[in-house]
Amino acid sequence: MQNKKYPSLLFRDRMKSIKEEVATLFDMILESNSKAIRLIENYDKETAEEIIEKSKEVDVLGYELERKCIKFIAIEQPLAGDLMFIESTIRVISHAKRIGYLSANIAESSQLTQDLNLPATLTNDLQHMADYVQIMLSKGIRTFLNQDLEMAKQLKDEDNRVDDLFDSILDQTTALLAQKTDDALGIIHVIFIARSLERIADRVVSIGTRTIFIKTNERPDIEDIKEDIE
Repeated sequence: MQNKKYPSLLFRDRMKSIKEEVATLFDMILESNSKAIRLIENYDKETAEEIIEKSKEVDVLGYELERKCIKFIAIEQPLAGDLMFIESTIRVISHAKRIGYLSANIAESSQLTQDLNLPATLTNDLQHMADYVQIMLSKGIRTFLNQDLEMAKQLKDEDNRVDDLFDSILDQTTALLAQKTDDALGIIHVIFIARSLERIADRVVSIGTRTIFIKTNERPDIEDIKEDIE
């Protein structure tokens, strides 16, 4: 009996379909996050509602894609690198879903920060952080889709910059809370926005870590996989 050729044409088609759906999922969260960070400066209720609804769509699509990956493993029984990619895709999907909800959190919090008279240094740091995280997210997506090892290695250093900005914002908002008690709720939501941005950056690093694992088969440090554990 002739050995079955691996990978089969059907195998390649199914793998291609999964990669295309992952790309679609990534496009959705990238667009949602881009719209969410624009709301920080100029809130728009209709856009905020769109982002919140999109996060639910990302969640549904994510679960469907997870099921598709599990079915793929059961039917096609992929080997070595293909199996590692599919298993990592399942983990990356969970990060994408969470990023969608974090973008929705930013949209919701932005409504309560619009009337604040914040110091220029604080607003500049928050906008810088938002723009930086958007760039990180774009790079993280390209890292996984293109299996770009070198770009994946850069993400951890970039996350350190986001952490520095978060610390600066936290220091400034903490000082403001003592001065402007009437604006306490809005200032707290500035912290919520910064925290959501910081968590998105963490998720992006975890996506990069998965790429490194696929390419090198080396176990990442425990700090690099904290998001997978949580």
